[in-house]
Formats: sequence, structure tokens, C-alpha cells
Amino acid sequence: MAQQPANPLAEQVYIRIKDEIFDFHLLPGDRFTETDLSLRLGVSRTPVRDALYRLRREGYLEVGYRSGWSVVPFDFERFDELYDLRIMLEETAVERLCQVEGEQPLAGLKAVWLVAEDQRETDSHKMAALDEAFHCTLVEAAGNREMLRVHRELTEKIRIIRRLDFLKDNRISATYDEHAKILRLILRRKSTEAAILLRSHITQSKNEVRKITLHMLHEARGAMQRGSEMASAR
Repeated sequence: MAQQPANPLAEQVYIRIKDEIFDFHLLPGDRFTETDLSLRLGVSRTPVRDALYRLRREGYLEVGYRSGWSVVPFDFERFDELYDLRIMLEETAVERLCQVEGEQPLAGLKAVWLVAEDQRETDSHKMAALDEAFHCTLVEAAGNREMLRVHRELTEKIRIIRRLDFLKDNRISATYDEHAKILRLILRRKSTEAAILLRSHITQSKNEVRKITLHMLHEARGAMQRGSEMASAR
């Protein structure tokens, strides 16, 4: 059955709340009520309720009979499984790309990742988006639409924790170096070497996720807020 188009105001509220979860303004375990959000966002409870139940269906929120709403705690076992699936999909994509006859459709990635150090992005928000685009583009370029659909779904599910990886400067520089190496190996059609490096690259990110603590999430919230303030001041 086709999904019914969302109410425009409920859609705006949904995006706003989801951004707050992803930017750690709302942390895992945080509790709130529909009335709290309604007053803070300046809208009635109806679009707020619609947005909250949509986020509940997507697994981001849970609701209690008397305790109100809360952000779902991180399920690291589930994240591990999603990362494992991601590795399988991207390794398959790399293998396919190395078998492409003629020029590979990777010009856009070369323009972003094969650059001098002084041309590298340093903003953590933008870096997270660039990293996600790199991996999604590899899968898209492989030409399997169903594989791309599944990869996009799991990318959405891990985005909330994946962004934490780029709050550390060393992780940003490491990502540039590793993406460049992976890309060069694919361009040379070194399938085995590219797949090994890709697996190591994603596994490192997966291991970093395992180190996340509540203290780190509070620090992330502060870092995200400072980044937003600096962007607004420009």
C-alpha cells in the first residue's frame, strides 16, 4: 500500500525532532512530553503527536503509558549487525566496480577525495555528509538498484552514531587518507586489496562506535551546538 503524504506541518515537526536526535540535542534516554515539544516548537499537539509516532515506528523513540516519550537508548548489538551488512554490500560493490569495462563512474569521488591536504574539509557536519556520500556512491556506481536501496536504508539507521566519528580531528584526516587509498585501488582495479582496506576502514569506524559513552554523548551535544553557533555567526 502506498504511503499517504504527510501533513506539511507534521512533516516539518518530524524533521525538526529528528535533527535534534541526530545532533544530540535530544540524547538517548532523554524524556519529554508532547506538551513540552508543542510549547517549545510553537505548534499544536496534533502535528507533534503525528511526528512522534512516525519516529516511534522508525525506532528512534518509545512511549510509556505514564512516563511520556523518550529517545531510544543505543542498541550496540544491532549497530554491529548493520555494520556487518554494510561491509558485505560495499565489498560486493567494490568487486563489481573493479570489473567495469571502460571508464569507471567515479569522477565525482576523485574531485572530493584526491585533493591536497589544504583543500580538505574540516567541519564535522560536512565531513559526515561527505563520508556518507563516498560509500553510497560506491554502491550506486556498482549498478544494482536493490543493493543500493538496502544500503540507503541501513545508512539511515547508522547515521546517528556514524556522525560521532568526525568530532575528532584525527578521524577526519584518517578518513581522507583511507578513502583516497581505496579509491586509487578501485581505479587500478585492485579488487582484493580495495576490499581488504574497505573492510578495515569500516571496522575501525565500528570499533569507534563501541567506545561511545553517555559522557561522550553529552560532549557531542556541546560540540554540535558550538558548531551550529559558529555557522550562524558567519
